[in-house]
Amino acid sequence: MLKFLIFCTLAVAINAEIAEEEDVLVLKKSNFDEALQAHPNILVEFYAPWCGHCKALAPEYAKAAGMLKAESSDIRLAKVDATEETELAQEYGVRGYPTIKFFKGGDKESPKEYSAGRQADDIVNWLKKRTGPAVATLNEVTDAESLIADNEVAVIGFFKDAESAGAQAYEKAAQAIDDIPFAKTSSDAIYSKFEVSKDSVVLFKKFDEGRNTFDGELTKEALQSFVKANQLPLVIEFTEQTAPKIFGGEIKSHILMFLPKAASDFQDKMDQFKKAAEGFKGQILFIFIDSDIDDNQRILEFFGLKKEECPAIRLITLEDEMTKYKPESDAITAESITQFCKLFTEGKLKPHLMSQDIPKDWDKNPVKVLVGKNFEEVAFNPSKNVFVEFYAPWCGHCKQLAPIWEKLGEKYKDSADTIVAKMDSTANEIEAVKVHSFPTLKFFPAGEERKVIDYNGERTLEGFTKFLESGGKEGGAPAGDDDDDLEPEDLEDVEDDSDSEDGTDDDGHDEL
Repeated sequence: MLKFLIFCTLAVAINAEIAEEEDVLVLKKSNFDEALQAHPNILVEFYAPWCGHCKALAPEYAKAAGMLKAESSDIRLAKVDATEETELAQEYGVRGYPTIKFFKGGDKESPKEYSAGRQADDIVNWLKKRTGPAVATLNEVTDAESLIADNEVAVIGFFKDAESAGAQAYEKAAQAIDDIPFAKTSSDAIYSKFEVSKDSVVLFKKFDEGRNTFDGELTKEALQSFVKANQLPLVIEFTEQTAPKIFGGEIKSHILMFLPKAASDFQDKMDQFKKAAEGFKGQILFIFIDSDIDDNQRILEFFGLKKEECPAIRLITLEDEMTKYKPESDAITAESITQFCKLFTEGKLKPHLMSQDIPKDWDKNPVKVLVGKNFEEVAFNPSKNVFVEFYAPWCGHCKQLAPIWEKLGEKYKDSADTIVAKMDSTANEIEAVKVHSFPTLKFFPAGEERKVIDYNGERTLEGFTKFLESGGKEGGAPAGDDDDDLEPEDLEDVEDDSDSEDGTDDDGHDEL
């Protein structure tokens, strides 16, 4: 008994040392281990005070913490300022913000990466799945009503026999989906309340049709596909909170409508867009982007659009390579959008590659200016060795490289066979090179083979010179060996330089 009292006293003392902000524990290296001991299940956000994504997450993260605390849950949410607690950040491999990890049972050696959305319900549901049963059991009508009322999306399996093959497949599907609550029932009253006459799976949601009933063979794979296809609205608005669902989902073909929400015909165009979406559920994700929001301007830039050019429609595939498509017509009608999507699904569209016009003085300065329209002619000139920097105007690393690149151009300005060039990859795209991060440096050696060699050496005048003098051997690697490839979901992580002290990332690249 004495040992138990001593343990309780120590636990209280430990808890007293950990400060809280809006129900979120504030952790430092000095109290991190104690927090893991005191709270067996704890979600930790490693953040930076200047990070735009962290600021957007903060209210939802605090809301989730409050929801769990109100339930007297043993799950707690915590945060670590990774710019101050650098040792902790390094220990847990923090390379971007926010990085969110779940520590279960006090285990600090192998925390699990948080993989769901950035809204309070997403966070709470993910954590409950990680700490409790994948499927809750509903015995009363009020239990089912509460589940549906408390969640944007919820799934209920109606099974008279919990050991049936269908019920087992449902259980496996529930275990594989983290961000939605699953429940099951055999109650006649609940069957009657929701007008279910036979064993079935129903997805309840607070948008569009309100509910979807599964129709098909009850297998884990089929149920997962059913949930994935119906858990998002027909049209989803791109925001900080919805981005993880958009990019983390299984649907990798996205059609985007850029439109100011304040436009007088906004609702009419939204209705047309939504009508077209009905025919491509599970195939193409329909996304609306408010073109008036400052945070969305980089996305417009990525598609070569300006605010005054909106409304506009674009389509992108997020497979191994990002490929963009542009409709021939500017009309935003259900018919035109449906036809555009139909051509895409049939493989009849050609990718849309952006290009600026060729500047009149493109070759006037030591560093030549390339655009989409003159790239092929210059870079693959069989009599020239061409070294190209693919950059973004906003990229902090590109700005740091600029004076060195200018010196390199000056060094080779009178060379008969070597050209130093640059291309703004936010406004120009080419089929031969897919740019995943900034700056990307590639060498196009003379010859008919159309070789492309990545530069992976030091970004110094000496390093560049050795590379060129060696014919691309010192500091080079075959194209495709770039370790800094952009994953599709990283498109959401575009930030302005003002979001960090120097506008850069530690890996020497700014992501696209």
